[in-house]
Amino acid sequence: MNGCICCTVRQDLIVVLEKLAKRVKAGTLKLDGVIIETTGMADPAPVAQTFFVDDMVKASFKLDGIVTLVDAKHVEQHLDEE
Repeated sequence: MNGCICCTVRQDLIVVLEKLAKRVKAGTLKLDGVIIETTGMADPAPVAQTFFVDDMVKASFKLDGIVTLVDAKHVEQHLDEE
């Protein structure tokens, strides 16, 4: 599976995270963390919710934070749209 999260179904993210968790549990993979890059998503909430709705993902991973980058040149224009 490949591509940005915004172009795939949330289920794809769950499948990939479950595969990673199984490999970690089997000892064939060591992870310090997982970074999910969501370029183009206006709202990271659907990705964040993935860590709370699937039992295996919830047991294997912890959402530690969300980092947001803002286009400083255009941010005011987008804030005015809200």
